[in-house]
Amino acid sequence: MAIDLTAFHFLRPLWLLLLIPAVLLPFVWLRRNDMRARWRNIIAPHLLEHLIVGEKRRVRVQPVHALCALIALGAIAVAGPTWQQERPPFDQDKAPLVVVLELARSMDAADVAPTRIERAKQKVLDLAAARKGARTGLVVFAASAHLVVPPTEDPAMLELYVPALAPELMPRDGRNAAAGLAIAEHVLAKDEAAGTIVFISDGFDEGRSDEFVRLAKASKHQLLWLAVGTEQGGPIRKPNGELAMDDAGHPVTGTFDAAAIRKITQAASIPLASVRPDDDDVEWVQRRAQVYLEAAQESKIVPRWKESGYWLILPILVIALFGFRRGWTVKWLPVVLVSLATLGATNDARAASFEWLDLFATHDQQGRWSFEHGDYARAAQRFDDPMWKGRAQYLAGDYTDALETFSRMNTAEAYFYIGNTLAHLKDYPGALKAYDNALARRAGFADARANRELVQKLIEDEKDEGDESTTVKPDQIDEQKKKSKDGKQVLVPGQRPSEETWMRNLNTSPAAFLHQRFAQEAGGAP
Repeated sequence: MAIDLTAFHFLRPLWLLLLIPAVLLPFVWLRRNDMRARWRNIIAPHLLEHLIVGEKRRVRVQPVHALCALIALGAIAVAGPTWQQERPPFDQDKAPLVVVLELARSMDAADVAPTRIERAKQKVLDLAAARKGARTGLVVFAASAHLVVPPTEDPAMLELYVPALAPELMPRDGRNAAAGLAIAEHVLAKDEAAGTIVFISDGFDEGRSDEFVRLAKASKHQLLWLAVGTEQGGPIRKPNGELAMDDAGHPVTGTFDAAAIRKITQAASIPLASVRPDDDDVEWVQRRAQVYLEAAQESKIVPRWKESGYWLILPILVIALFGFRRGWTVKWLPVVLVSLATLGATNDARAASFEWLDLFATHDQQGRWSFEHGDYARAAQRFDDPMWKGRAQYLAGDYTDALETFSRMNTAEAYFYIGNTLAHLKDYPGALKAYDNALARRAGFADARANRELVQKLIEDEKDEGDESTTVKPDQIDEQKKKSKDGKQVLVPGQRPSEETWMRNLNTSPAAFLHQRFAQEAGGAP
């Protein structure tokens, strides 16, 4: 391993002060144990040599020398010798990404099984699932464009709305990708990180080519395009699965405008790929998004010096083995060990959570590793940072502990997650207050505003359902509930619904909600 001596230095040089006692200790020990020095002022030197019993003095390694070597090596190791730089392990999050999905009528074509739109929606969910810890948003377009979900790290938001998407939700048919790009740019405008915008479509409105190219070339974000469809096209299916027929009784066919897509991607210098049945397209988007982010932020990254002192652990362990030899005891060493044990026992919780990984990574680094690998329960145990700890508890389904953790903070993000947690716990009025607190601290908090609208609509739906007499279908899940003393409905302990169940029951009709919102936005657009 080559060492650049010009860059060699210590990260914590004050620990090198321990080298002073390490060097002086052998001389102090030698003087204290020198029999001649003790009796020199009492017995005449010519008699002293004959009165000392034992072998002549000879230089040999003593326990004190091993102890000094341990102190010296330990001081150097803790001081942090370094000569290399490295990128911090968690110096940045993954690239923010916005999917711009076409909802034109042709997306119902069945040339891609089961249909183009169903395959495209699955790719959106696959991207969100593959980007744990990263923000993913969704915009849809036809003749007009609309924001469905702002960039969020919570995949449950996408899982709520994506299955409900269909071309029937759009006010007018069309392929106005330029409008979708404008909304995606607006969503990412306040984000300092270099993001990626991914188009998923089966064609392009060439009448808006100039506008699209202008927006694309002015963008600071990376644009990618996934084309979905086949050259032959395919019949369009209705939502009930039947083939769509025209007035003459002929099947309606969805076309795939590959030429228009190639033309616009070449004009705007956009990388182009096809939606595939495997995960190659998802990996392609992920790889390009992360590479683009790293390249854009390379000049902003502050590298850190790589710790190299841990290599000294090996010689330290070898020297420590000599402590087990007979006659190699340092009498006050047990006192040091007892003191260290007492010091460690002062914090029972910390001692109980100590692991060997603590020697190499902080608790937050360990928690972040588990978080990015989907082990949220383990991440919640390791995190010290309250925000990350609360998020891990929230994603692990431990809503009670998550609520307690978030309640200790007074930030917009904390109140946002308090609202989400209370919504999971069916406390919708409390969730509204939490979202209001989040918006009071950050007026432009799009996630909090969207979730507040969703919970408000749920409360209104529950009021409407309370006024009507409904019959429960046999296939509906009967959630057992009970009344608390104050009359508030709470879930029976131990019967917390899963994430999927909660998202299914959160809004009785996401499609109706989106259809109404799209119509209002399109009606108010110029």
